[in-house]
Amino acid sequence: MNARRLPAVLLCVALAGCGGAPERDRNVVVVAVRTPPNNLDPRQANDETSQRVGQLIFSCLMDVGPDLHVVPRLALRLDNPDPLTYVAHLRRGVKFHDGHEMTSKDVVYTYAAFLDPDYISPFKGAFRVLESVRALDDYTVEFRLKEPFGAFPAQLAGVPPIVPAGSGDTMRTFPIGTGPYRFVSAGDDVVTLSAFEGYFDGLPNNAGIVLKVVPDDTMRGLELRKGSVDVVVNDLPPDMVHQLESGDHFRVQRDPGLDFSYIGVNMRDPVLKDKRVRHAIGYAIDRDAIVKYLRRGLARPAIGLVPPQAWAFEPAVHAFTFDPARARTLLDEAGYRDPDGEGPRPRLRLSLKISTNEETRLQSTVIQQDLRRVGIDLDVRSYEFASFYADVLKGDFQLFSLQWVGGALADPDILRRVFHSQQVPPAGFNRGYYSNPEVDRLIDAASRASTDEERRANYAQAQRIIAEDAPYIPIWNKVNVILAQPGYAGLHLPLTGDFQALKDVRWAPPGAVPSDALPLAPAVTTPPR
Repeated sequence: MNARRLPAVLLCVALAGCGGAPERDRNVVVVAVRTPPNNLDPRQANDETSQRVGQLIFSCLMDVGPDLHVVPRLALRLDNPDPLTYVAHLRRGVKFHDGHEMTSKDVVYTYAAFLDPDYISPFKGAFRVLESVRALDDYTVEFRLKEPFGAFPAQLAGVPPIVPAGSGDTMRTFPIGTGPYRFVSAGDDVVTLSAFEGYFDGLPNNAGIVLKVVPDDTMRGLELRKGSVDVVVNDLPPDMVHQLESGDHFRVQRDPGLDFSYIGVNMRDPVLKDKRVRHAIGYAIDRDAIVKYLRRGLARPAIGLVPPQAWAFEPAVHAFTFDPARARTLLDEAGYRDPDGEGPRPRLRLSLKISTNEETRLQSTVIQQDLRRVGIDLDVRSYEFASFYADVLKGDFQLFSLQWVGGALADPDILRRVFHSQQVPPAGFNRGYYSNPEVDRLIDAASRASTDEERRANYAQAQRIIAEDAPYIPIWNKVNVILAQPGYAGLHLPLTGDFQALKDVRWAPPGAVPSDALPLAPAVTTPPR
């Protein structure tokens, strides 16, 4: 975008400081993130930063409430007149950032893409049962399903949010949504957004958000210390959070979170397809030590993919404890006996693929040491994220370490996306090729169930079997944490860690100008030519 069209305040921030310029306006909140977005089109975005940008620019038909049940958002209500039909009644007067009103035409356009067999999206599997979508009038949309699917409302609360009809590929470089912020510009290391004065849910408490890419963990902390960054959300190592919150110089807000750290298993691997080996790995890892010392309390030991706060969570499942003796016994039973007593030779060798993220590398080193104590020689291989993730999608690994981000875990249908045998990439996220016919049957039954009680019963049994099969080795669920410069208020995060909560952040030191008195940036309604 031509820099001359940027508002002066946002331009100064976006350029990371104007030499000789006066103190920048703190009503434009600079937020440090780890990585740049890969794709600004929310229908294609499958990396964390792209999704965070989407949470600020776009809105969904439905949303996730505090208890993880689905609540209306762009829809005033969602009716379910029969098991195969959902009818969304839209809010009136909702404006896109270019000024035109959102209607059923935009909703139909957004979801019709998933009916196109040639359309490629990582979220296409969420709409496998969608048969048709049509406008009944300007503010009413009918969704028809091929079969009953009780989790369908939850799909409307995730991806995709609503995009303008006919927008096509322009969303990749110049996204236009109905969310609290409108897109201004994006570069290699910064995304600049301005508060949208026409936002249907009220003007944000700040004038804009600048997402500043700072890949290095230490540098993010230093940027916060020197004041060139205002806020960091879940993107500082626990040791650094501990150091920064031990003084009185920063505002710190902790909230329960859902993010899930795990080790993924290649279930086709000749060694790992033996459940005894998978269980040995699970018993060898000291999760409590990882949470206490590595995570500094910014996590809790995880049980499974469905978080404890979810209405469908089943607590009565197999859960790994730290039991090295049990791990050694299981390896003996699997035929991997100690070859030299207390000597240096391992029972077996495995490889773990990870990204170059420093927290992941430290955690993997601890896990490597834990496994070594029971006789497993773990070769930890770190790769730049794009290469690492490509290998994960191809199934080119024995073990890998990743995190599920909170919003994906809000509905138990995540079990289908991850563990159903028909959801291997690119259809879904079953990257380890897990297959259990009984799990498939239970998940299918939960999908067809007409009540939450029926869904929960089937999901509960599926969780019990999955926990016993251990295609994932759970590590922890995150505690959300925000660090901010003194003077900022309105700091909070929902369970999902959704960045839309940044709209409530405001600069409020004594004598500060209230954000609603700030001049707003002029509207940018079309992509630059």
